[in-house]
Amino acid sequence: MSKKMSLHSLIASAVTFSVTARADLPDMEDPSRGKGDGIMDTLKNYGYDIVILMSLAICAVGFLVVANSCIATYSEIQNGRKQWKDLGAMAGVGAILLVITIWLLTQADEVL
Repeated sequence: MSKKMSLHSLIASAVTFSVTARADLPDMEDPSRGKGDGIMDTLKNYGYDIVILMSLAICAVGFLVVANSCIATYSEIQNGRKQWKDLGAMAGVGAILLVITIWLLTQADEVL
């Protein structure tokens, strides 16, 4: 078999495999609010899902910031620079800020 024939058979098998592999891919999921009447409604609904996902990311980052601050305060307690009441204040204020953040983002969800 020549090089040209081998190359053609390789390309043919690759195309055949890609067509059969593509046949089993799942369909794209509709947005949470539904597909809508037209392309603009569908894009608005996908935009809504993106905004909700970004809100979830903001809450996750806020939780990580509060946790990091509490861990840093605990480290300073171990070094003798801060007291336990500082850790309690940090955790309490952080929890209140997280609750307010989640509440405000939930209110923004209703506006959309």
